[in-house]
Amino acid sequence: MKRTFDASRRRFLATASALSAVGPTVAPFALNLASIGSAAAQSTCSASDYKALVCIYLDGGNDSFNMVIPTDDASFAAYQAARDIQPSPILIPRSGTYSAIRLNPLAPLPNGRPIALHPEMTHAAALFDAGRLAIVPNVGPLTYPIASTAEFNTLASQRRLPVRLFSHNDQSSAWQAFGPEGTTRGWGGRLGDLFASCNGTRSSFTSISAAGNVVFLAGDTAMQYQVTTAGAVTVPNATGALYGAPNGGAAMARIAARTRPDDHLLLREQASITKRSIDLGADLGALMLPFSSVPAAPTWRTVNPNDSTGAASNSLSEQLRIVARIIGGAARPASGVKRQVFMVQLGGFDTHDGQPIGHARLMGRLSQALDYFNTLLARPEINAANAVTVFTASEFGRTFGSNGDGTDHGWGAHHLVMGAAVDGGKVHGVIPEMGLNAPRTVARGSMIPAISVDQYAGHLARWFGASNSDLGSLFPNLSRFQGSASPSFFRA
Repeated sequence: MKRTFDASRRRFLATASALSAVGPTVAPFALNLASIGSAAAQSTCSASDYKALVCIYLDGGNDSFNMVIPTDDASFAAYQAARDIQPSPILIPRSGTYSAIRLNPLAPLPNGRPIALHPEMTHAAALFDAGRLAIVPNVGPLTYPIASTAEFNTLASQRRLPVRLFSHNDQSSAWQAFGPEGTTRGWGGRLGDLFASCNGTRSSFTSISAAGNVVFLAGDTAMQYQVTTAGAVTVPNATGALYGAPNGGAAMARIAARTRPDDHLLLREQASITKRSIDLGADLGALMLPFSSVPAAPTWRTVNPNDSTGAASNSLSEQLRIVARIIGGAARPASGVKRQVFMVQLGGFDTHDGQPIGHARLMGRLSQALDYFNTLLARPEINAANAVTVFTASEFGRTFGSNGDGTDHGWGAHHLVMGAAVDGGKVHGVIPEMGLNAPRTVARGSMIPAISVDQYAGHLARWFGASNSDLGSLFPNLSRFQGSASPSFFRA
């Protein structure tokens, strides 16, 4: 018995040494693969079409009051009073050479209230006016509907508000998983659980993250598969040359994945994970479009006359490029893939200071990335313009009031939804009254959400194919909002 254990131990150490030789990226990916369930989804699906949801996470808390700006006299006066504060005013001018871009909604807002986008968002404004992009205002985590500051105070006294409001980690988790930091399953991952069986032998590609390990895509069976902008994260040099040997990579892969009947359980599991990593990486490479067939994103350049930044890369566009390559392959009927959920991320939105320049750059990158991705989806080799819905998320909005050079942690925020199925060119909801002491504000102008994340996500899940009973299990607070239903932002 001891001899068998010693032999297995020696084999384990040998394989571990081989893995250490090919580089440090193997271990974290192997650990991630250990969480990828191979079981089929818990519910069946008869879908015959391809659909994908793409979440763009604006990490840090986007100041959406400078992204979507009501420009009627009363709103703009309140906006100017709260944001034209020295030493560094953060307001967006209503007119001039660098001013808000007025939108042309297909359905006028109440009383003809005009709205505009940040001056860096020329591409997004064109998408809105073309009916491809919609605005969903004042969305945020809620456990119960809140109609006023008085109701907020009542729920606060009863401890029935979302846990740890204004906390980055907790509210990021609330958006992605309907619980505070430490919650382990996200609603994107749970959608993956429902629909992984639609994807047959490629169920591992149901939930895909280009943003690292995220709770949004963590499910029970269909766990997230992580990619970089270059493609799959897998065992380095699994093919090709290694240490000058033309076939060294393939030999190393065989060593790393080898087992014998008398091997120790841990060794067999490690070898299985390594082999799965190699196989899935190869399968993804075969599935997605070649790198050369998808045009690179153009360099981003600010239009701000006060910013001397030259042409710069756009990490969000680069992430969306790999997503487009995967969708281009997966959307083909022969792929066997029918449903996918993706997450990409743009960071830097915690704009406590330096907001006039920093936030503007982020708005420009977001706008360009949306336009770039929209253009890619329509290309003949991808041909998925009608099959993809893109939406923004962020842990919270910012305070309506300025801190002198930026904004602080808030609550409700406006969001963007894009796609052919989206009822674009419209605002789906109510732009709230502006002001530090407006009816729906708390804590220096933090806006109480009017639309819960459950409602926002519920519309996305329903378009994806979730049934009414699915919605009830996916979104734990949704039933509490049935009497205050948010308008759907999809076409009828």
